[in-house]
Amino acid sequence: MTGYARQAAVRAAPPLSDSPEAPAAADYRTALSLVERLHRQLLDVIKDDLERAGHDDLTPVQALLLYNIGDAEWSAGELKSRGCYLGSNVSYNLKKLQELAYIETAKSANDRRQIRIRLTAAGRALRDQMSGTFSRHARTVTPVGGIEVADLAAANKTLTRLERFWADQVRFRL
Repeated sequence: MTGYARQAAVRAAPPLSDSPEAPAAADYRTALSLVERLHRQLLDVIKDDLERAGHDDLTPVQALLLYNIGDAEWSAGELKSRGCYLGSNVSYNLKKLQELAYIETAKSANDRRQIRIRLTAAGRALRDQMSGTFSRHARTVTPVGGIEVADLAAANKTLTRLERFWADQVRFRL
């Protein structure tokens, strides 16, 4: 079944029911909505942090990409498979980040066809800024947000299982 045919089949499928046959339907729909909203909210938090620091040259997606590169050296394919860059094109963003001198590229020593990506000093400074923001959030999530460590651990466990469930849906065409 082609991607288009699969999408059409999903659109044509009856909506999830709240009947006894599908007791998790309402909670599942809520989880879908929350995951999408949380990612958008994270991008808003990053955008606010960038604006406060005077980084009007970057989008939140590009800043998150720099954060995820970290101290490592990656290929574009590795970054794409590792991260979740909603509504973005990783290649385009890498090109922009290189133009802005936040990343540098070099051909791989092992495979000259592969380009390796790493942060420049400016990229590391921005990554450190974001790391500081996330560390501050981690320190205040309980006293300000009222979210206990055990709650975060349980949420992470559930989200990891949901991620695996969705990956299996694609991998095994369930």
